[in-house]
This record gives sequence, C-alpha cells and structure tokens, in this order.
Amino acid sequence: MSSIAEDAPTTSIGAAVEGLATDVRLPDGDGPFPAVLLRTPYDRARHQAEARGWARRGFAAVVQDVRGRFASPGEWQPYRHETADGTATARWIRRQPWSDGRLVAVGASYAAHCALVLALEAPGDARPDAVIAAVPALGVAETAREPSGVERLLARAGWWAAHGDRRDSDESALNKALAADPGLLTHLPLTGLPERLGRDLPSWAGLWRNRDRGRLVSRAAHAAMPLLAVGGHHDHFTEDTVALWHAWGGPSARLLLGPWGHSLVAAPGTDAGPAHRVNLGDLYVRWARRALTGELAPGRHGALALGGGDLWLPAGTDGEPRTQRLRLLHGADFTADPDRPVRSDDLAVPSGGRPDRCLLASPPLPRPLDVVGSARVRLRATADTPSADWAARLVALTPEGTADRLAVGVLRREQPAGRESEFTIELGRIARRLLAGTRLRLEIAGHHFPAHARNPHTGDDPTTTGRLLASRRQVDPGSVALRLPVLPSRPTSTEPAKEILR
Repeated sequence: MSSIAEDAPTTSIGAAVEGLATDVRLPDGDGPFPAVLLRTPYDRARHQAEARGWARRGFAAVVQDVRGRFASPGEWQPYRHETADGTATARWIRRQPWSDGRLVAVGASYAAHCALVLALEAPGDARPDAVIAAVPALGVAETAREPSGVERLLARAGWWAAHGDRRDSDESALNKALAADPGLLTHLPLTGLPERLGRDLPSWAGLWRNRDRGRLVSRAAHAAMPLLAVGGHHDHFTEDTVALWHAWGGPSARLLLGPWGHSLVAAPGTDAGPAHRVNLGDLYVRWARRALTGELAPGRHGALALGGGDLWLPAGTDGEPRTQRLRLLHGADFTADPDRPVRSDDLAVPSGGRPDRCLLASPPLPRPLDVVGSARVRLRATADTPSADWAARLVALTPEGTADRLAVGVLRREQPAGRESEFTIELGRIARRLLAGTRLRLEIAGHHFPAHARNPHTGDDPTTTGRLLASRRQVDPGSVALRLPVLPSRPTSTEPAKEILR
C-alpha cells in the first residue's frame, strides 16, 4: 500500500456539515475505502500525522474541529452538539464516492466522547460500524465528579482554563495562573475562578450543576458494533473506561489497559516496563480491519498490564480479596481543616503538630504480591460535622526508600454529627507487582486537595460556599480493613495484540 505524500491535498467538507472545518485524507488508488472519523475540540491540525497513517493503510481519514473550536464556526458548548454534528458528518461521509459505506469512529478523551455518542445516540443510518474509544470522557458529570459526588477540582480547572468558552486553547493557562498566585484554587467561592483567571468562563458555574451520570454506560448495553476501549491505570478515567467495556453489548468488546496516564504511552508511569511500550497506531488499524470484516471473536477480551512486573494479563483477571494487616502509626483522632488540607500533590507526611490524618502501615511484605483488581478500605469512624469527605490514599514504600502512590478513593458522607458509622471507601483498580520488603501506608484524611475540592463541613455546596469549618475525626483503628485483590500464584504473560485481535 503506497503512502500519500506530505503535501497531498485534503478535501474540505465545508458547508455539507453546517460549515464545520473538516479535512479528508484519501489513500492512493481509486477506492472506495472504509472511513475513519475523528471529531476533536483540540485542533484538527494536530492530527495530520494520524490521518496520514490511516490513509497509508487504506482508510479515508476524516478529521473535524467540533462546533465553535479552532476553524469551525458556531458557539462552543462542551458535550452539547456532538450527537447532531457527528450524525451530519457520518451521513455526509457515506454519501461520498470515495466511501464504501463502512465507518470507524475514533478518538481519545473528549474525541472519544464524540465517537461514543455517535455510536450510541445517533440514528441507525449514521452509526459507525466500529468504535475506538481511548481514555473516554463519558460526559460532563462523569468528568466533573467522583461517583460519590466529590468534585474533581484540579483536572476540571485545568481543562476549563485551557479550553473552556474559547475558540482556541492555552494548555498552560492554569499553570501560568498558579505561578502568579499559588493559592489560586484556595480562594472562595470556587465558582469565582474565572474572575481570578481574568477570563470570561460562563460555562464554569454550570459545570458543577450537572449530575447526569451514567447515560452512555447505560446505553452501551444496546450497542450494535465492536468496541476497542483503551485506558491507563494512572488516568483519571480508568474506572469509566472499564465500566464502558463491561457494559458494552455489541458483538465484541476489547480492552487495553496499560500503566499509563491520560496521554497513554506518552505518559508511562513509574511502574511501566519495556513490555508496556505498545504501538497503539498499528494496533488500532489491525483491530479496525478485523472489526469491519467481522473477524473478531464474540465477547469481552483484551489485555491489562501488570505494573512493576513488565508483563500483560488477560483483561478480566482479578485477584482474590485479601485483608492486609495494618497497624496504627498515629492520628486515630485528627482534625480535617480545610484551611490546611492534606495535599494530593505531596506524599510527604508531617511529623509534628496536631495530626491532619490517620496514618496506618503494614509490616514489610515477606514475599512479592501481584495486586490486580479493585481495592477498598472498610472502617468505622466519626466526624463532628454533618458533612464530611473521607479520603483514603494507599502508598507503597519501596525497599529503596521511595514512596509510590498506588490508589486514592474519596467518599462524601452526610449524617448527624458525632454518629459513628461503618463504611467503605472504594480505591479503584490496581494492577501492580509489589516487591518483597515493600510496606503499605494507608492515609485516611478529610481532604485530597487540589485534586478534589475541599468539603467546607457546613453542608453547603463546596463550589459556591464562602465559609469553611474544621472537622474533628475519630477512626477506630481496629476496624480498618484494607482489602486487596491478590493473585494466588505468579501469572503467565500474554501478548496484548493477541488478546485485542482474537
């Protein structure tokens, strides 16, 4: 298959889809060809190399700026118009002489949202024949809050500062603002952030009013095409990626979950090894070909990386629940003070003064542990305020003396002040080999800031309040049970491509 020259012309869709700026790159030859559609708010020009790669492999690559972004006219309203605009674009593609009618919707992050709503919400004649969704942003509510309702402050502030209510992007906007005012995110109310940024961000306040979670996952059960879901263990959308894969009702669903951050292979974690370097572009193309020809085996398959072990396991591998023994170091009685919150960006633990967290630790592991699956903490505790967040952070203290974050969970609870209760904090998925000699440190705190907004402890909305109260906490250390999913024996490695393409 010959490649297209770097200066090969592109075809503009233009007014065919309400004037949205769209490029088409065609393979050499007469066609017709299967098409790949990528709709993005991050500038279609950034995807030229990706489009050339698809075209070299026989796909017509269609890349579009979503409404109101970069060269596309209209008003930018995140998540608002993607089903309608994607529908118009898909119908246009299928009418073109170079299209053979087959369509793959692809994208990462917000672009994955565009692909998914086209697959799950568009009329039948516009739906793609296959979907590749990498680190998918399922919706505005899913991106803004944890399932417990706790606000994801830092990630959303960074995204809205960079992309919100503007035609172009400034990826460094929040970092520049924090350099000028390190306490930027501590100022109240949080809905006043646009004024402190010196930006007009009318959609910022509305972001926090949206609580419509789970729409796409519920509709995924009725999907009618194959899915390839790709995510990272260190991505903030990991749980959403896995939930989408679990719920998918199409003829086949594949999952690839590596030791990566939101930028996937470009953002490897400290637990990534040589075996975790995957050529995603090549894998996408090979999967798309098999998906379009019906060669994929039915059912859910895929691969997940074992961080620190430099190997891959079949997707769906989960360890057996095991309670890890912990002993209290200090802080069974501590104060969660929103004026001095436990920081999400600092793994250091203060050694003096009034405790700001309950701290527990395990003895050194006598042998390696392969922890694969969902972890959780069960405990009994009391807060002297009617509203309280409980943040649990699990850290591996390696034999070399380094601290490595393994998992974090944040739970919001509303109940009468001073009432002791038992509850569970979900820590999310872990896929990590822990070496012999590693100690596990568990921190139980009232805040995880600035990754998450501070609970003011007054019962008021954390995004609109201007008043904060300290909250005294008491943890029954004997009740704390850390449940880890541990594989009973050393696993055998599999090939990720084999699991994805089977």
